[in-house]
Amino acid sequence: MSQTDNRTERHLEQLAELVSRLQETAALEQISRLILDGVPPADILNACQQGMRLVGLRYQEGEYFIAGLILAGEIMRQTVELLRSVLVSRQAPGHQGRVLLGTIAGDIHDIGKNIFKDLLECHGFTVLDLGVDVPPEEFLKQARTFRPHLIGVSALITSSFARIRELVQLIKEADRGEGLDRPIILVGGGQMDQMVFSASGADYWDPDAWSAVKLCQRLVEAQCRAQAAAQDDEPST
Repeated sequence: MSQTDNRTERHLEQLAELVSRLQETAALEQISRLILDGVPPADILNACQQGMRLVGLRYQEGEYFIAGLILAGEIMRQTVELLRSVLVSRQAPGHQGRVLLGTIAGDIHDIGKNIFKDLLECHGFTVLDLGVDVPPEEFLKQARTFRPHLIGVSALITSSFARIRELVQLIKEADRGEGLDRPIILVGGGQMDQMVFSASGADYWDPDAWSAVKLCQRLVEAQCRAQAAAQDDEPST
């Protein structure tokens, strides 16, 4: 590893520490320096997310309170705003797909959902955000008119996980009964794991907002290729 790489790694570690300590001004100044130095946005965001995980741990241990979580969410929001111009400038022009997004009923957490939304929009996706505490029936209602390529469902409270399964079943039934062009269902959240994902019946899961955006890009690209191939196979009249 070069001296430059070592210096960048130290700066990213410092950023994670600043976020974990809720040092808003210093963290944002560090991010601005890293952007000017040409550090990839993914590395900057990953460092911030490492800090966020420490914030969550300190909250669980009683060191931080709700105000700390709110401030950490604000730091992440401003981080995405700082990265927005860099992210947009690196994206190919054009529409990337439609994503219907929301936190499932029984849960009002929105920090992760909002970060995911911002990143999706930075990458050219059209996002309809339903907010928090969204019943499965509302997801279905909006899917009928918005016709998303993907539905992104966030959940942090374990008691709300059963509602995700209800949503998946509703969407599948609508696909069979109404001919709804079934969107891919992607789930995420700090408490999500392989076991919960498997029980939900969803199509994909990802605990990380950045990699989830990349997954959405791949899935929409695959959908577009499949649709184009199907059209090519149709007999001409």
